[in-house]
Amino acid sequence: MTDSTAPDWSTRFSNRMSRVRASEIRELLKLLDQPDILSFAGGIPDPALFPTDRIEAGYRQILTDPVLAAQALQYSVSEGYLPLRQWIAERMTRDGMPCDERNIMMTAGSQQALDLLGKLLLSDGDTVLTGRPTYLGALQAFNAYQPAYLDLSDGVLSAEPDPIFDARAAGAVGYFVPDFANPTGQSLTRDERTALLDLADRLDITLIEDAAYRDLRFSGEALPTLLSLDIVRRGSIEQVRTLYCGTFSKTLTPALRIGWVCGPQPVIEKLVLLKQGCDLHVSTINQMVAHRSVSEGYDQHLGRLRTAYGAKAGVLLAALETYMPEGVTWSHPQGGMFVWVQLPEGMDGKTLLERALAEERVAFVPGEPFFAEVAATDTIRLSYSMPSDPQIQEGVRRLASLIGRMT
Repeated sequence: MTDSTAPDWSTRFSNRMSRVRASEIRELLKLLDQPDILSFAGGIPDPALFPTDRIEAGYRQILTDPVLAAQALQYSVSEGYLPLRQWIAERMTRDGMPCDERNIMMTAGSQQALDLLGKLLLSDGDTVLTGRPTYLGALQAFNAYQPAYLDLSDGVLSAEPDPIFDARAAGAVGYFVPDFANPTGQSLTRDERTALLDLADRLDITLIEDAAYRDLRFSGEALPTLLSLDIVRRGSIEQVRTLYCGTFSKTLTPALRIGWVCGPQPVIEKLVLLKQGCDLHVSTINQMVAHRSVSEGYDQHLGRLRTAYGAKAGVLLAALETYMPEGVTWSHPQGGMFVWVQLPEGMDGKTLLERALAEERVAFVPGEPFFAEVAATDTIRLSYSMPSDPQIQEGVRRLASLIGRMT
């Protein structure tokens, strides 16, 4: 006779699970299935912009060729598909980051890159220095490794050294999205990028540069990456303290799950070992399809994305200007998918969301989860990537009406 009493699983989980929380954004994405919701919640690509024909042709070409099919459907090396790594290295070199395929490891999206870097670089209690606010997915990736967080607040880069801050930040791992950050849509200026590298050099900080939105600039002048500036001051990618994370999820399609890490070879070699213990390698056939999808006409495809997202951003910014009451301010992105909204003093983003869903059928993401330390609850994130122009205008009108009633 067996004991039918179920085990108490809560007593069997590791200590690190106390830091693992459900993503509020993942939960909000479930609302997309409700047709009457006007959603600014999910920062996900517009499927109308996926290069579906090119991806379909890639799979067909591979699977109808017996030699290619055998390669595509087999196990492969953990570093990733060599022609794709070579293409990425050539592209990064053209963007001011000279490297080769030995400096590249493919990952299952840049989210896996963040997880593997957390596993590689963080021990319990180590400090992670982040922007304020910062990407929620990075916090989720790092939380499992039980770090302490330190916000890099506005003005720190231009201020005189602070002994208390310096003591906390020394030897930290710094995570930043220099171009069109999620959630704010804002970018670091060139002076801020230089100052961040100066800070990293002074305090021996390892930098993780998340470039997920870099290719989606629709206005303004492109700025050098942190990695490119680091290479200039140190002379070689093998000498840098910056690790670069890239992805095709925002430019091709998230479903391929193709991202990469670029850095010095000793770092890549250790990441490969972790990758082997995680999932062996990224899907070979997906890497091969991605390579075919970017090998020709990729810049023209990016131009299409930039035009589309730039137009949507313009509609959202115009609607905010037209409808929002006094006391509401917002960012003015030059790329990416997001606008960051500062609510009137004392208004809570979560409370606003509850009422927006119930009264106006409008969804967005409250700002609170994007803060590593002390949260600013009077903020929200709006994404313009998915809704149509009329939906953007109507959604902002409804949201503005509710904010007006609550002030």
